Amino acid sequence: MRIGKYTLKNNLVLAPMAGVTDRPFRQLCKKLGAGMTVSEMVSSNSLLWGSEKTRRRANHEGETEPRSVQIAGAEAKMMAEAARHNEGNGAQIIDINMGCPAKKVCHVMAGSALLQNETLVGEILEAVVKAVDIPVTLKIRTGWDKENRNALNIARIAEESGIQALAIHGRTRACHYKGEAEYDTIREIKAMSRLPIIANGDITTPEKARHVLQYTGADAIMIGRAAQGRPWIFREIEHYLNTGEKMPGPSVQEIRAIMLDHLDNLYSFYGEFTGVRVARKHISWYSKGQPNGASFRNTVNRVETIKQQLAMTHEFFAQLAQKKEGLAA
Repeated sequence: MRIGKYTLKNNLVLAPMAGVTDRPFRQLCKKLGAGMTVSEMVSSNSLLWGSEKTRRRANHEGETEPRSVQIAGAEAKMMAEAARHNEGNGAQIIDINMGCPAKKVCHVMAGSALLQNETLVGEILEAVVKAVDIPVTLKIRTGWDKENRNALNIARIAEESGIQALAIHGRTRACHYKGEAEYDTIREIKAMSRLPIIANGDITTPEKARHVLQYTGADAIMIGRAAQGRPWIFREIEHYLNTGEKMPGPSVQEIRAIMLDHLDNLYSFYGEFTGVRVARKHISWYSKGQPNGASFRNTVNRVETIKQQLAMTHEFFAQLAQKKEGLAA
């Protein structure tokens, strides 16, 4: 799959997720098989660009190409300025957020709220495309609600505006993440559009990935929540798509090694105070489904230092490994 001058190593993309797809997680997912990752949402409000949070969100040091940065806003001029700013800071692809269902985003008419105003959608897309010399992509939902599914119209506007790839989550804004994603709309858009189409929503297994690709005809798939605590899902899907065979899941020892490397990167990136707090959700995801995981999470989420957090995590996964070895003996 190509986006502008960039050829992705495969057709598996990590979805942008606020508070999740920071640089350490993007690097990890690329290492474990993602062909492209997209940054957390960066505000188009220039007053926020100097904040520590925004600078971290747009930090791509040491990342492999292509570096895609997602911007969000509701005003064409500000979005164009944000695109230029991020291009100047090393972004190689600009992704426009018209899919976020969060109330605080939609309240300011950004994210998926923009789907209610097709004229404004066109103005923003054209302004951003004209503002930069790098590819611009777009992420949307199927519409504002089930009575107003207008993704086909948005796709036409995107194509006319010069957008170079379109990611579609198979839910409306009103659906948030409830119910099951639908892929009929994505299939219709792929049939009528010349754009590379990326299908998103409820892709949680290699089998589901193959089904969605075959059913929709999409050029790629985007994985979001299923990668939380399971970043190796990308290599599992790639292996299955290439061979038709399922790859064995990682051992407890490998999960521990992946997680500890991830935690080290989080601490280096954020420092101790913030790093420990960001690490908590990742530790919770990595330990989900493991024996005694709930009591471990309840305890580890209370500690305040790197030393304590690492010691408890080491101990928990060492005990898991010993139990697995004992069962196998």
